[in-house]
Amino acid sequence: MLKWITPFSMQRLSNLMGKMKFPGDTVSVEQVACAAWPVAVGRRIAAKARAVKLVRSHLVVEVEDAVWKHQLFALRHQIRHKMDQNIGAGIVEDIEFRVVPARREPERARAIAAAAAQTDDAEAIADPLLRRIYKAARGKKSA
Repeated sequence: MLKWITPFSMQRLSNLMGKMKFPGDTVSVEQVACAAWPVAVGRRIAAKARAVKLVRSHLVVEVEDAVWKHQLFALRHQIRHKMDQNIGAGIVEDIEFRVVPARREPERARAIAAAAAQTDDAEAIADPLLRRIYKAARGKKSA
């Protein structure tokens, strides 16, 4: 039995793991620590900061900007205490916050979304003959 696991912490850990969905049959300590992050900080903070990995005993958390990093750094001892309550003491000894730049969406998806949002004003013309004349005149103007 590992030194940091006590019967009481195992019960909390099993309760926490019962609420989470993990792939496969095995669960690493890193997966448990990352999955316990939203439980420890709540949904609102978890939406802005995401635990990504456990390096030795340091939990690495990605945040949206420097303001979130500063605010969460001030709360790191309280958050770590909550993590200890949820998964047991000794797993997470420190929390490191990293600012991650906003991810860009793929250019193709952006182009498709822009094309879908752009509507043809000629479609508002009910008469098909006038609509065709309008499109032809518009085509000559842009040529």
